[in-house]
Amino acid sequence: MFEHDQEIVNSLLHEDNDFKRLYDKHIQLKQRVKEANLGSQPMDDFALEKLKKEKLLLKDRMASIIENYRLAHV
Repeated sequence: MFEHDQEIVNSLLHEDNDFKRLYDKHIQLKQRVKEANLGSQPMDDFALEKLKKEKLLLKDRMASIIENYRLAHV
């Protein structure tokens, strides 16, 4: 996730508590989606889609924070 912006992500993880919270939550959701897809965490399709949408929303919010950081530090 955000491989091309890893330096910015690392900075934000240390400097921005909101970004860190979003990042940690994204990792948790990613793991839950993976477990559901593997069948180790039983989940109906509706719940799985809801998790995927929440994960994507978090990723979009983090991307916005990254872009704002990039613009402010040019």
